[in-house]
Amino acid sequence: MIAILSATFRLLLFVLLTLVFLLPYCGAMLFGIGYRQTGRLYWRLVARLVLKATIVVRGAPSTLRPLLMVSNHAGYVDIVILGSVIEGCFVAKAEVRSWPGIGFLARLARTVFVDRRPSSTGRESSVISTRLAEGEPLILFPEGTSSDGNRVLPFKSALFTVAQGEINGTPVSVQPLSITYTRSGGLPMGITARPFYAWYGDMDLVTHLWALMCLGAFQVEVDFLPVTALADHGDRKALARFCENTIRRSHSLAITGRCETEINPTLSL
Repeated sequence: MIAILSATFRLLLFVLLTLVFLLPYCGAMLFGIGYRQTGRLYWRLVARLVLKATIVVRGAPSTLRPLLMVSNHAGYVDIVILGSVIEGCFVAKAEVRSWPGIGFLARLARTVFVDRRPSSTGRESSVISTRLAEGEPLILFPEGTSSDGNRVLPFKSALFTVAQGEINGTPVSVQPLSITYTRSGGLPMGITARPFYAWYGDMDLVTHLWALMCLGAFQVEVDFLPVTALADHGDRKALARFCENTIRRSHSLAITGRCETEINPTLSL
């Protein structure tokens, strides 16, 4: 009963926070001032008050522009966590646009929706290039789907095509980052517990969200890794392999508690 009451309260709080932030965020978007900061504050409140997440951050987002950030992906919770520490936009598959609730929030957050069929790659890369030209970091999930949180799936190199060119005469910088769910209720999160925080396969969204709201506090670790560029690797496939291997290693270190990089207290929550 306590878990049900807590879940109900947290969902109502999520709705309340969304309604409170909707007007100022839309106003900031209209005037083009402060909307990134407003969006980040919204996600930080959702992460802390609704999800009960503690976010441990190592490193920091690069200040280089144009910037493409690439990350592993375990489900919609990643959006809240990364939105709490990055003032940027996500690249999401076109289907997300029609998801109840989440699609609305994604559109408000200026998400770039892409059709990941090979025949659409050129057009989607053009859309991404246009957004990068506006100076906004883009966050891409190159696995093309979400995992159970225990592993990093193979990266698809097609959307790395945007890193082959230049934006306003400047090469695209690429920053890998890893996101890892590490603790639940203050205890280390094992391989059987981690999938409860991931949304993957054919899981029903509403059922999973309700189950998540019934769970307690958890910790997630975000590691910002050194910036690279296509010129460092030769072609987009090599760049994709490098990012995949770098993120997989970082994810593995976080899972086993062997990270040695200093925690960033400014971004941690």
